[in-house]
Amino acid sequence: MTPDGDEAAVRRFVEQFAENLVAAGMPRMPSRVFACLLVSPQGRLTAAELAESLQVSPAAVSGAVRYLIQVDLAARERLPGSRREVYRLYANAWYEMMASRDQMLARWVTTLGEGIEVLGADSPGGRRLVETRAFMQFLEEELEGLLERWRARNP
Repeated sequence: MTPDGDEAAVRRFVEQFAENLVAAGMPRMPSRVFACLLVSPQGRLTAAELAESLQVSPAAVSGAVRYLIQVDLAARERLPGSRREVYRLYANAWYEMMASRDQMLARWVTTLGEGIEVLGADSPGGRRLVETRAFMQFLEEELEGLLERWRARNP
């Protein structure tokens, strides 16, 4: 990887930002791979480039990329005319990830409703499920507006 800026400073930033992502709940290696892709000049790197830059095994990169693909933060693609794969960030990666969460929230709301029926809304567990569902419904309602405001702000 040949990032813009002082290479040692960029590496420190990658590790620092990765630690912030870890503190927010993202696994360590996907955090490091994401941060490395984020600072790369093209927003895309091969597994070998990621492994070299992060000083980890290709297997560690592979597992990290699988996670990032699963949470809609990165994609795998082939280089034209090559069998080599590159991993890249989605344009608007955070937006895309949050937009996909709308479906997840809807599933959670439905499943929580089923749990409320099973436990009864007045049981201790049922009351917790009611509160959780209300919060998820709130997030679901607010997320759409947030995403619309972001699209208007960043056409």
